[in-house]
Amino acid sequence: MESFVATALSFIIALIISAIVIYVIVKLFGEEEAFTTAVLAALAGTIIYTIVYYFVGGLIAAFIAGIAWLIALQMLYKIGWIKSLIIAIVIWIVTSIVAWFLPTLGGPV
Repeated sequence: MESFVATALSFIIALIISAIVIYVIVKLFGEEEAFTTAVLAALAGTIIYTIVYYFVGGLIAAFIAGIAWLIALQMLYKIGWIKSLIIAIVIWIVTSIVAWFLPTLGGPV
């Protein structure tokens, strides 16, 4: 049971952090949607990747899921391919930086 709670808590924290990053980035690109849209985008990305990775696996899964997530961004934010690609790249860079620093925020264990 502790493992499930820890996993669920990790998922929720990752979802919130991802949504915050998405929200800030899309605001920088002039989009006006609410924070809930960013949460939906983060959730869609996670669900899409998980499903595709389960069935396909590997690097191909990341490519297919990336395309599907671009479509999700287009639908949620009503933007075109180029803008969704640029936003996705910036989100990926920022979340990579955040993920690199995040484990160290709690200090040594």
